[in-house]
Amino acid sequence: MRRYVFPLLLGLIGCAILVSLGAWQVERLHWKQAMLAAIEARIGADPQELPPMGTDTRGLKYTPVLLMGATTGTEIRVLSGEKGTGPGFEVISAFETGDGRRVLLDRGFIPEEHGPDPRPATAMIVTGTLHWPEETDAYTPAPDARTGIWFARDVPAMAAALGTEPVLVVARAVQGDAQGVVPRPLGTEGIPNDHLEYAITWFLLAIVWAGMTAFLLWRIRRGRN
Repeated sequence: MRRYVFPLLLGLIGCAILVSLGAWQVERLHWKQAMLAAIEARIGADPQELPPMGTDTRGLKYTPVLLMGATTGTEIRVLSGEKGTGPGFEVISAFETGDGRRVLLDRGFIPEEHGPDPRPATAMIVTGTLHWPEETDAYTPAPDARTGIWFARDVPAMAAALGTEPVLVVARAVQGDAQGVVPRPLGTEGIPNDHLEYAITWFLLAIVWAGMTAFLLWRIRRGRN
């Protein structure tokens, strides 16, 4: 019997660890589904006015807002792409509201060939969503000094460059001259949710581990016979 103890113990411990990892991923799945549902509910709420000047909008991410005013003609082009269209730019404009506030407006996508087109100041009514993208890290290149192209959205840096508040609104619908820029509304599609796949992987590994343990015990028994 002693020959069975160690492999059996190893098999039971291994299976327990793998099953617990799978169960943890199931818990994470439920947490992520609840989070996505909350985000979708927030995005789908009625738009409201901009928060008071000086408000840190990081905690207001995905809140719908309504802007009335005009772009200023100054903008940042962030390197991007669109499935079925190809490379292009995300157009971030300075937007001045009717009460004199200046904020950042992510107007959406424009194909590469139309990136250099002039987009002078134009009046708009924008239904959008507050956002605070976290796209930069230590490896993100600085904006290209020659072309003016940026490689990621950085709210404080873009606000400093365009002379606005550090508030970014992503356009959902635009009334007025869009100047060829197509809005890309915020949604939950880009938020990864792979926890079900991870859970299945851990549970399958537990089954394989159990099978290998059973096979090893069978080999030990056969060897004794």
